[in-house]
Amino acid sequence: MKPSQVRELTADEITARIKELERERFNLNFRGATQPLEDPLRLRVIRRDIARLKTVLRELASAKAGVASGAGR
Repeated sequence: MKPSQVRELTADEITARIKELERERFNLNFRGATQPLEDPLRLRVIRRDIARLKTVLRELASAKAGVASGAGR
């Protein structure tokens, strides 16, 4: 998922996507411990997508806090 795609989402959608990816990552980690994974690079992609989503969510929160505190003047 590209950052431009992530920035189009709302905060609630980003949070839901993070939870979904963390669940998928947990399942892949668990499956990887018991059997070989078909696509082991998927773990890396998921981890990076989660980081990307959290970064954009943090940007949204800091922008909202900046506007609320009047720092944008």
